[in-house]
Amino acid sequence: MESLGSAPAEPVSYEGVWRFTAPAVDVSVPQARHAVRDLLGRQDVPIGEGILHGLLLIVSELVTNAVKHAALLSPELAVEVAIGADWVRVSVEDSHPYRPTALETDYAQTGGRGLLLVKEITAEAGGTCDVEHTASGGKIIWAALPLKTQL
Repeated sequence: MESLGSAPAEPVSYEGVWRFTAPAVDVSVPQARHAVRDLLGRQDVPIGEGILHGLLLIVSELVTNAVKHAALLSPELAVEVAIGADWVRVSVEDSHPYRPTALETDYAQTGGRGLLLVKEITAEAGGTCDVEHTASGGKIIWAALPLKTQL
């Protein structure tokens, strides 16, 4: 236990921020998912299995959205993974100015529910997600999840 005058605890070894870019093409979806999974494994992040599966599905959905909806104006996308002591945040950035919204479930549609799925996975895990504009006019869509399932 720390006393009031002691130094803060050292950061855990798996904390950090990693960023990679990829072309906005279909093959980037599984590549991004595998890169995130491999990063978490290399860093020995203590992530719950259910949270990991949800996080990887979120990565797939966000990269798919960038490929499907932003590639014309954004031939490259960026994926960022930020890991804290108790949480992990993934974000996908593209330079397309359109800011998507999560659609309501419409069972007659065969698509268009990716962001709704992201919101639901994030909420179920006890996390948060949002869409932000970048200074260059693009957007970042992100989701932050706890490393362990909330009780």
